[in-house]
Amino acid sequence: MHRATIIKDFRRVPRRAVVLNPISRHALSPLDREHALRSGLVALDCSWKLAEGLFRSTRSGEQRALPYLLAANPINTYKPIKLSTAEAIAAALYIMGFPDDAEDIMSVFKWGPSFITLNREWLNSYAACSSSTEVVQVQDEIMKEHQS
Repeated sequence: MHRATIIKDFRRVPRRAVVLNPISRHALSPLDREHALRSGLVALDCSWKLAEGLFRSTRSGEQRALPYLLAANPINTYKPIKLSTAEAIAAALYIMGFPDDAEDIMSVFKWGPSFITLNREWLNSYAACSSSTEVVQVQDEIMKEHQS
């Protein structure tokens, strides 16, 4: 099954694609669903050390940050925000209303299903939001509870 296309040049990112960018000022929300359906969902696959510099230099697509979630990948297990590329894509799909596709993506990895299980309640809360602003409000509540 074809799940993704590799693009090696940011100039080839479709203009209206949803680009997952951890330093974006706008949170991903269910409102981004139509952009993703029309133009795609893009995630950069690189190390966290390189990501910030790369994201500062690009403005391709509709830049969106994922809300607060916990990683389940073997390198960053239980660390907030340090998601693998697959986890980021799955989270975005889930939040935009494609939970089955999110679970399909994560089924490829031995540890993958645990990402959905670990974050399901939060993912459902984000997916129920009506705007980016509401996602940020829900995220703030989740972070207060989680860090207590």
